[in-house]
Amino acid sequence: MTAAEIARLAGVGRAAVSHWRKRYPDFPSQVGGTATSPRFDLAEVEEWLRRQGRLEPRSTEDRLWWALAAAGDDPVATLGALGEVLSQDRQGARGRRTADRTDSPRLAQLVRDARAVAADLGAARTFEVLRRRLAADPAGRGRDVPDDLADLMAGLAGVRGGSVLDPACGLGGLLRGAVRAGCTAAYGQDLDPAAARLTRVWLGLHETPGEVVVGDSLRADAFAGIFVDAVVCAPPFGQSGWGQEELAYDARWVFGVPPRTEPELAWVQHALGHLRPGGRAVVLMPPAAAGRRAGRRIRAELLRRGALRAVIALPAGAAAAHAVPLHLWVLRQPVPGEPTPTHVLLIDARGATGPDHTTSSLVDLPVASICAWLDTGDAAAVADTIGRAVAIIDLLDDDVDVSPVRHVSGRELAEAAGRLADVRRDLVALLADLSGLVPNFAVNGNGDGAPVTTVAELARTGGLQVLGPIRAGRDESTDHPATTAQPAMTAKPVMTVKNVLTGTPPVPVEMPVLPEIEVREGDVIVPVTARHLVARVVGPDEVAVLGPNLVVLRPAEGVLDPWFLAGQLSTSANGHRQASSLAGVVRFDPRRAQVARLPYEQQRPYGDAFRRLALFSGALRRVGALGDDLVRVATDALAAGAIQFDDPAGTRPLRLPSTRRSRHRFPVN
Repeated sequence: MTAAEIARLAGVGRAAVSHWRKRYPDFPSQVGGTATSPRFDLAEVEEWLRRQGRLEPRSTEDRLWWALAAAGDDPVATLGALGEVLSQDRQGARGRRTADRTDSPRLAQLVRDARAVAADLGAARTFEVLRRRLAADPAGRGRDVPDDLADLMAGLAGVRGGSVLDPACGLGGLLRGAVRAGCTAAYGQDLDPAAARLTRVWLGLHETPGEVVVGDSLRADAFAGIFVDAVVCAPPFGQSGWGQEELAYDARWVFGVPPRTEPELAWVQHALGHLRPGGRAVVLMPPAAAGRRAGRRIRAELLRRGALRAVIALPAGAAAAHAVPLHLWVLRQPVPGEPTPTHVLLIDARGATGPDHTTSSLVDLPVASICAWLDTGDAAAVADTIGRAVAIIDLLDDDVDVSPVRHVSGRELAEAAGRLADVRRDLVALLADLSGLVPNFAVNGNGDGAPVTTVAELARTGGLQVLGPIRAGRDESTDHPATTAQPAMTAKPVMTVKNVLTGTPPVPVEMPVLPEIEVREGDVIVPVTARHLVARVVGPDEVAVLGPNLVVLRPAEGVLDPWFLAGQLSTSANGHRQASSLAGVVRFDPRRAQVARLPYEQQRPYGDAFRRLALFSGALRRVGALGDDLVRVATDALAAGAIQFDDPAGTRPLRLPSTRRSRHRFPVN
C-alpha cells in the first residue's frame, strides 16, 4: 500500500506518515514502488499501527479493497482474476481449488476474504463494490466512461431489446450502460487483456449473453461478418499508428479511406460496418474531428448517404478523462430503398447544467425526442426545441464542418438576445442590494478573544453531535438478495460537497449511500475534502440526505448557536490548523477545530453577524455568475449582429482601473 493509503488507514495526513518513517526505526520498510512513491506491506503496516494504537476501524469495503491493492501490482488484473473465481464459485465450478493453489499467498488470502463477503452480499455485488472503488481510485487505471454518459449513449443507440457491440470496450462502462438499458446480448473487444477480462467477468456475473475478446479491433476484428442492432464506442483519440498503411484497402472503408491523421473516422466506419440496416451507432468523438480538413471528404460522404444523423456537443467534463467538451456522433446504417435524409440534427449541449446550475449534466437531454427525430427525420418536428435540423446541402461546402456551435440558428440568437434584458435587470437589482449587504464594522480592541475549546470536547460534553462522514456503498439497513448487482440507491435530495462550497440547494439524485443520514434545519455541514474550510448552516427548505465526504455537526439547542458555530469553524486559523495536503486534495478533521467558549446569550450577536457575512458571500457568487452569463451571451449575440449597444451619451472612451496601489491600507498589528 502507498503512504496515502496508510494515511487513510490511520486517519491522519500524509505528512504524519512521512514523520513516522523518519522518527520510528521500527516503521515497516519499503517493499516496492519508487523513492518518491514507496509501497509498503499491508500486514506489516497494520501490525505497526496496532502496536501504536492508531489502527482505525475499517469497513468491509476498505478491508477488501486494500487486500486487493496488496495482492498484485495491477489492480485491474487482480480484480479480473478475483472476479473469475467468484463467477466460477457461483456456477459451482472448480474455481475454489484453482484459486487456493495459487503461488501468491496474498491473492489466496484475498480470495478467501472475498468469498466471505460474497457469502453475505453475493458474487456480483461483491465484485461491483470493488469495481466502483477501482473506478474512483485516481492513482489506478480505473478511468472509465461515466455512468450518465454511458446511459445517454445507450439510450441514443436504442439498445433495448437488441444486441450491442463496443469495439473498444476498455473497462466496460458503455456495455454496462447497455445492460442497464435492457440489451439482450453484449459484445466487446479491447487491446488491453486485463481490461477485457474485467469486462468479461462483469457481464458473466450479470448473466448477459455475449462475448468479450482481446485484440485490436481495427487490425484484427474479432467480430468480422457479425452484425448487431447497436454499436456504442469511445475510441482512443489521436492514434498515429492505427494501421492506415496496412488497412488502406480494407472493405470497411465504404465512405473513403481514412487519412493517417483521422483515426476516429476509421472507428466511425468500423462501427457502421457492424450495424444491421436501420441500426444506430453512437461514437464519442473529439471536437476537432467535426471540422478537420483532412476528414472533410469522409464527412461529406457520411452526410450524402444519410449515415451521419446527429452531432451533439457535450458539456466540458462529461467524460471524466477529458476536460474538453467532446461530441457524440449518432450514426444510422441506411436501409436499402429508404429515401435519403435531407437534414442532420445538430445539438449544442455544452451549456447543459444540473439543477444546481454549477455542474454539467446530461440527464435533461431529450433522448426520446432525439430518437423520434432519428426515426422520422422530420425537420419541422424539431424546430429549435431540441437542436437545429440543418439541411445537408448547406453543410457540403469546402469545410464540411458539422460542429454544432458553428450552426447556431437565428432563432436561438434572438432568444439569447431576449434573455439579456432579464439577466441585466437581475444583475442591476442584485448590485443595488449588494451595497446594503457590505459589512459595516468598528474595531473592537486588539482581538484578544474568549477561551477556546475543540469540537471533540464539545461533542464529549454534549454540546453537539458529530455525524458522518459516510462512504458510498452498501446500505447495511436493507436486506438485499445475493444476486443484486447495484448498491442501494437513494433518489432523495442529497447534500453534496459542491452544494456546501457553492451555496446551492440539494437536489434529488440517485447515488449509493452508506448509511443514510438525514440533515435537518440548524445542522452545520463541513466538508472533509476541500481546498478551504467551509461550514454551511442547513436552512428550513434544505432537508436532505448527507452525501459522501461531509460531516454533520448538530448543536444542542440552547447550548450552541448554529451560525456562531459555523463562523468559528470557517476561520483561517482553523483552516490552516486542519489542512493536510494529500495528492492535491486538502482534508480536514472537524473534531480538531477550535471554537470560542461563550455563553449562549453572547453567541447570538456573533451568530447574526456570521449569517450576514454568509449572505454577502452568496450575493457575491450570484453577481459573478450573472455577470459571466451576461458577458457570454452578449458576446455571442453582438458578434452575430443580433444586438447593438445603446449608449445615449455617445461613444465614450473606456478607462481601465488604475494599477497604482491604493492609499487605503489595512493596519497590521
